[in-house]
Amino acid sequence: MRVVIQRVLESSVTVDGQCIGAIGRGMMVLCGFEPADTEEDLAWTARKIAGLRIFDDAEGVMNLPVTAVDGGILVVSQFTLMASTKKGNRPSYIGAAGPDIAIPLYERFKALLSAETGKPVECGRFGAEMKVALVNDGPVTICMDSKNKQ
Repeated sequence: MRVVIQRVLESSVTVDGQCIGAIGRGMMVLCGFEPADTEEDLAWTARKIAGLRIFDDAEGVMNLPVTAVDGGILVVSQFTLMASTKKGNRPSYIGAAGPDIAIPLYERFKALLSAETGKPVECGRFGAEMKVALVNDGPVTICMDSKNKQ
């Protein structure tokens, strides 16, 4: 599982001209899944995101997690995070999980992240043509791969 986390002042996702998810201050999380991803990968990633200290404390030091600033989380599934660019100039997405595997992983990940933060997460729509908007704060962008836990 791969995620890209962006600290944002605001973020939203629109499908067919309708806003389906939006947050103010918080994190916008793009997530990609591969067939080998497990419950352990999902749980580890949800815990890491919930505890990630990327928000400023009173001294202006990145020392607080999203829960300490009452921030929101917007999660958007993005299979292109699993792209391989080893050969040629056209990315290969063969390593990305297909919808039959990725949808249950996506739904479970959202539930685990909500449980870790104690509040609902906003989300995109799996497989839809989405327009994602954000105002990156910092900018702060963190990439994580559950296969690199150690």
